[in-house]
Amino acid sequence: MPVPSLHLKPMATRNYQDAIEYLNTLQTSADTLGAAKAARSRLNPNPIPKMIEFLERIGYTCEDLNKLNVIHVTGTKGKGSTCAFIDSIVRHVRPNWKTGLYTSPHLVAVRERIRIGGVPLSEDDFTRYFFEVWDRLQQNGPRTPEFPVMPSYFRYLTLMAFHTFLAEGVNATILEVGVGGESDSTNIVPRPIVTGIAALGLDHTSVLGKTIAAIAEKKGGIYKSGVPALSVSQPEEGMLVLKERAEASQASYFMEVPILPGIENVTLGLAGEHQLQNAALAIQMANIFLHSMDGLHDRPEPLSHIPESFITGLENAKWPGRCQTVSDPKYQSITWYLDGAHTTESVLCCTRWFVNARVGLCSSPTSTTIVANGTSDLTAEKFRCTRVLIFNCTKGRSGLELLGTMLEETQKLLLQYGSTEHVEKIFQQVIFCNNVTYADGRFKGDLTSRAMSADARTDLKAQHELADAWSQLVTAFPTDSIHVVPSIEHAVQTVRGISKAFDRVSVLVTGSLHLVGGVIEVAELSSVAL
Repeated sequence: MPVPSLHLKPMATRNYQDAIEYLNTLQTSADTLGAAKAARSRLNPNPIPKMIEFLERIGYTCEDLNKLNVIHVTGTKGKGSTCAFIDSIVRHVRPNWKTGLYTSPHLVAVRERIRIGGVPLSEDDFTRYFFEVWDRLQQNGPRTPEFPVMPSYFRYLTLMAFHTFLAEGVNATILEVGVGGESDSTNIVPRPIVTGIAALGLDHTSVLGKTIAAIAEKKGGIYKSGVPALSVSQPEEGMLVLKERAEASQASYFMEVPILPGIENVTLGLAGEHQLQNAALAIQMANIFLHSMDGLHDRPEPLSHIPESFITGLENAKWPGRCQTVSDPKYQSITWYLDGAHTTESVLCCTRWFVNARVGLCSSPTSTTIVANGTSDLTAEKFRCTRVLIFNCTKGRSGLELLGTMLEETQKLLLQYGSTEHVEKIFQQVIFCNNVTYADGRFKGDLTSRAMSADARTDLKAQHELADAWSQLVTAFPTDSIHVVPSIEHAVQTVRGISKAFDRVSVLVTGSLHLVGGVIEVAELSSVAL
């Protein structure tokens, strides 16, 4: 892996953009990914020993990480939301504490991944901690000859998060697993306070034929000796494996988390019915954590109700880009519905959230009347309304399957609600674009993707395949209402052009968190979305 010579630049002259430039050199290139895929080999086999040596090279041991008081969360879907709920609960119950939150990916700025007190690191703080880690790695070379000088992108940020939280002296650290669990870079903390697993499912890294049991085996690798092991309800085969892994790891106990009575009456800060399960896991994990931090080492009784002190935290939790409704501050006719769903299961959740009388169906293009609280006001002033879909999915994922899932679930929901709308007309315009940020072909620095080949940026093959898939699924859809564009900026411009003919435009952006982050950046939604 080439290492930039920029480390010679004096610290006083280094800035945030320098840090982002250096960080992006640690991304895996499209050519490397392609070669690994062709050879059917893993890019980073057995990564934990490398991660431990990287940690030691920046001046820490794994035992030092126990000082962070870690809450460790994995899962196929919902792990980030669970972390957001836990962070918010702990901050509101213990307002004098300093909390650290490490999540991935980011939407607009890399700084979002490392938060103190719920706030992303400032550019100055990110720059300082980034180069402290960078210089230590440069000064202390590998002790194992075959190990690289520098870690990969995600591992570097994980090391930086550990360094930041130790330097800041946080009282609590919430760690979201990146991928999997057992071999994830975050999984070098010897003794977290509590570990938990959100919903299991086949994610975008799963290979054909992989089972829930195999996924559970990997996720259950975060369970540790003497540490409580929690999980939401899972498919039977997955739950069996998780219980076995908890026993094998000698976890202090295993808890299957129930949905608490009354949780449906709490106005959760994160939208969507699927968040009830994530909130339930967060409540039990936060309770166990706070019990332990109070110096009580016995097993607390599982909560049978939501503590009053937790409710404010649940209500104020934020997790941008997931089932999020944002009114455009500049184009008042446009409402953005943002969800980075990129697996079959998460697309189902997204669809169930959007196809709802209080969300995406609140303005009906067919009735042209204002619809509020699920009922039509026939005396209200008539509006011209339309809905737009902006979609992209990373190469290798099945666009046909994801779009088909969305339409099939939409059909079920329209029937369930007794709606007169037709699934074929749920959107009047669809836009397929790649994840290039700007119309001139540039990426925002924080959104640079070296995993996208130069050809993919210009030939739009994947986007044309998505357009063909949509035409195949919705055979009567007008071809002039299907747009294939080369950048996120082009997609936003297309929406703004459409908005000139309508009083209300509802735009669902989904299929990729990178896409959602790009829309927030280009449409200048950061002030209201983040």
